[in-house]
Amino acid sequence: MKATGIVRRIDDLGRVVIPKEIRRTMRIREGEPLEIFVDRDGEVILKKYSPLGQLNEFAEEYVDSLHEVTGYIACVLDRDVVVAVAGAPDKKFLDKPVSQAAEEVMDKQETVIIEDPGAHSFCEGCLEDDEDCKFSVQVLAPVISLEGKSIGAVVLSSQELDDTMGDLEVKLANTAAGFLARQMED
Repeated sequence: MKATGIVRRIDDLGRVVIPKEIRRTMRIREGEPLEIFVDRDGEVILKKYSPLGQLNEFAEEYVDSLHEVTGYIACVLDRDVVVAVAGAPDKKFLDKPVSQAAEEVMDKQETVIIEDPGAHSFCEGCLEDDEDCKFSVQVLAPVISLEGKSIGAVVLSSQELDDTMGDLEVKLANTAAGFLARQMED
């Protein structure tokens, strides 16, 4: 663990304020849920809660199926990181932060097709010259919870320059996103 040098007191209602700098760095938004863990040494650990992260095994199986059916790279993102990937090296994408473009799709709650050869549209942290991270076309479909909040996205991507995506890929991504959202209800 890394010390921040920041000390906060617990108020009379048992609350602790997380400093703005830490919230910004950790991308913690107002109203966002946090998981609380206690380790053997008595340390309290706060971790961002990811509803889609709870479906990790299920999400992996789903993207495997999407990849097998479409031949495209398939991913599931939560609000912060890539939680499942098929058709591409796991170490390149898994647990990588999501991009600004993916965040915008989740915020707008609309499915989009991005046609931009060489784009790094759904995750950050790839090197500019890394061919595994460059895509010619992508579909991003937000996963919307029962409460109407966007909790992640399903992504279909291609690295082939002559590939196009249309209604079929949009429907597949939307179906996957809807199915994952329904799994959150159970």
